[in-house]
Amino acid sequence: MCAFKKSLDDLNSIKNKMRTTPYHFNLLCDEERLNAFNEAIIETAKGTVYDIGAGCGILSILASYYSNTVYSVEIDPLSSKFAEYNFKPFKNIFLINKDAKEVIFPNKADLIICEMLDTALIDEEQVPVLNSILKCLKKDGKVIPCKVINGAEAVNFDRNSICYEDLSSNQKPSYELMSNLVIYNQINFKKMIETNLETVIKFKILKDGWVNGIKITTFTLLTENIICGPTPMLNPPLFIPIEKIKVNMGDIIKIRLEYEMGGGLNSIRTRVESTS
Repeated sequence: MCAFKKSLDDLNSIKNKMRTTPYHFNLLCDEERLNAFNEAIIETAKGTVYDIGAGCGILSILASYYSNTVYSVEIDPLSSKFAEYNFKPFKNIFLINKDAKEVIFPNKADLIICEMLDTALIDEEQVPVLNSILKCLKKDGKVIPCKVINGAEAVNFDRNSICYEDLSSNQKPSYELMSNLVIYNQINFKKMIETNLETVIKFKILKDGWVNGIKITTFTLLTENIICGPTPMLNPPLFIPIEKIKVNMGDIIKIRLEYEMGGGLNSIRTRVESTS
């Protein structure tokens, strides 16, 4: 406990000295997310680390304390410029301003950090990136996050378009949960991600009323022992409208859900298969 408390004190000191973009500043302010990643890095970082999509570099900096070498890869020029400044005190971090899919790494990784920020990976640009560099991970290497678990609930909500639940403000949909939570998908990041998902989710209705959407919640396993999220900047719940249907307590409804991971919100398709 004392060692972890000391690391949190160090984390706050590092955050206060960093230069960031407004977006990455918001990431730094999400304390639950950042503290969980810090704990996961303490648990797993060693040897050679790749930080893919490093942004302004906070996770690279944290990993540098526990590893020999960190290759910090960021394609955005502005973020890379800030990262270059932030990395000046650290001699074992090597910044690469390039598409990670095009990088030839000199050593295989003991750990790949590839932060997945979008619910169910639907709008997550890192999916094809991680798929392309898994070949560079040692056989016994690890990935942060190591896994995500996706669940869905039938809801009655006040929107007619796809939207996220903004956990950091009052600008979020009002909704009523109408079913149990159903786990419909799990993704292990040490394996190639099959990007096209097609599934039929069976919901048991808990009350009389109307169903006009589903709520998707993603639970992120940073390691097998550390679960994080949803948080304001890590996989906020996603609401998807469906055909409005009248339901009674005890009904079973089946909804077909399709999307492409990394394909964006426009790839989402839903259809009510049956009610009984």
